[in-house]
Amino acid sequence: MSDNTYTPPSVWKWEPGNGGKFANINRPIAGPTHDKALSVGKHPLQLYSLATPNGVKVTVMLEELLERGIKGAEYDAHLIPIGEGDQFSSGFVEVNPNSKIPALMDHSTNPPQRVFESGAILLYLAEKFDAFLPSEPAKRTECLSWLFWQMGSAPMLGGGFGHFYAYAPEKYQYPIDRYTMEVKRQLDVLDRHLAEKPLYGRR
Repeated sequence: MSDNTYTPPSVWKWEPGNGGKFANINRPIAGPTHDKALSVGKHPLQLYSLATPNGVKVTVMLEELLERGIKGAEYDAHLIPIGEGDQFSSGFVEVNPNSKIPALMDHSTNPPQRVFESGAILLYLAEKFDAFLPSEPAKRTECLSWLFWQMGSAPMLGGGFGHFYAYAPEKYQYPIDRYTMEVKRQLDVLDRHLAEKPLYGRR
């Protein structure tokens, strides 16, 4: 371990441009940084996302719905370049006040329904199209448990690992070891669960 220790201040103060790959867009307050309307395509469902591990979840869900022949699941996908700060545009903040991808607008309702947070979008689509969510209480509860697990456990730990391992301007062993250990444990949780399940869709 390094002898360079950091003593946190009793009251933290934000210093703009405090290092790291995303220092130019990160800030400790919410709300838009600039005015920019979101694009709207021809289908009722409008997805605003990016091909990050979290961002692709909704795309996979929509594609699986379409594979089942559910026409109402047709959608338009719009890229939100988070490295350029588009998630802080006025249009995107109206859809997701937390400025995180993915976000969805459903224009088939009156008024149009916004849905943000990946788990909420997956649940919304499952209920809207009556697909991929069991109706029997015990199975539904088990399904929702795993839905919330993939929202609250794996992404937070994986994001922390990625940040300290790849993006942090200074590398420290403790946070890298801590997040790596927890990510591996979460993946082991998933592996053990999947090992007990049949392989669906095998050709």
